[in-house]
Amino acid sequence: MTDDETPADDAETGDSNGGLDDGAHERLQLELAEWRDKALRAAAEAENTRRRAEKETNDARAYAIQRFSRDLFEAADNLERALLAAPREDADPAVKNFVLGIEMTGKALQSAFERNGLKRIDPPKNAKFDPHLHQAMMEQPDTDADPGSVVQTMQPGYELFGRVVRPAMVIVAAKRPGAPPPGDGGGGSNPYAQAAEADAGGSVDTKA
Repeated sequence: MTDDETPADDAETGDSNGGLDDGAHERLQLELAEWRDKALRAAAEAENTRRRAEKETNDARAYAIQRFSRDLFEAADNLERALLAAPREDADPAVKNFVLGIEMTGKALQSAFERNGLKRIDPPKNAKFDPHLHQAMMEQPDTDADPGSVVQTMQPGYELFGRVVRPAMVIVAAKRPGAPPPGDGGGGSNPYAQAAEADAGGSVDTKA
């Protein structure tokens, strides 16, 4: 064998581990796997931190809107009451313009609510009573409505990003003579409290 042939022979028979023995190669593989795991964990933790920060920011923003909106609910209610009592049939142009101004102000306020994530809760007649969205104020006989359904909305409610800020105050249809309350097997339990008891302290906020 000549000296010129020696390098070629070494390359052909060289160690595939780059000159490392099996033990050293295995240690490097384990260390690589360990650093890869640490990198994945760090990336996951960074993503979790980002999501938590985003949620806290959104919660803070929603809380600020919620507090401010509560201060405006009374104004919205008063505008609605004024519209209900307004003399719409009055022929006086000044009165008509006054009523129109109240109506436009109410619509502008509702539009501002919607732009900021506030959704009005105003169930129509015969809508199913939902204790998470509605607050039953009284029962009233009504042959045109199903027992336990909404007969009338006394005061609309509002929800903010899916969370109830103020439940709608409603009148519900009383049960018909001889019929058990809705959702009751005849035991006489309160049908309007069942879901609330199952989800005590839910998202309904009645402090407004």
